[in-house]
Amino acid sequence: MLGIKDAEHEESSPDASRLIISKLVCSLNGKTETVKIIPGTLAHRVYGKEETVEEFRCNYGLNPEYQNRFVDGKLVVAGIDVDGQFRIIELPERRFFVATLYLPQLLSKPNAPHSLIVAYLKSASKGW
Repeated sequence: MLGIKDAEHEESSPDASRLIISKLVCSLNGKTETVKIIPGTLAHRVYGKEETVEEFRCNYGLNPEYQNRFVDGKLVVAGIDVDGQFRIIELPERRFFVATLYLPQLLSKPNAPHSLIVAYLKSASKGW
């Protein structure tokens, strides 16, 4: 996506020179955080609102040093935290490509499934 041939993830290659996914300054493991959803995105259409509260289980995320390259590339930032860090990204050229730093399934219940999971399933069923 970004044209970086030696892109790496710090968890699997901690000594790599181009860590696109790096250890977060502050772990989000076990935290609940507000995510601001960008109007006009798929996430915004799915949620139907401009803010959500989600549960996180992560220690790694997009390296802020590469944030501008993501914005200038094919990926679209669809959600940010209160500090402007990416929490949702999308690839609009695909029918349903939404990546989150949080885990939607943590808030999903049988009688109240998470809206991103429902949207994903609806999108997948259209292809069959």
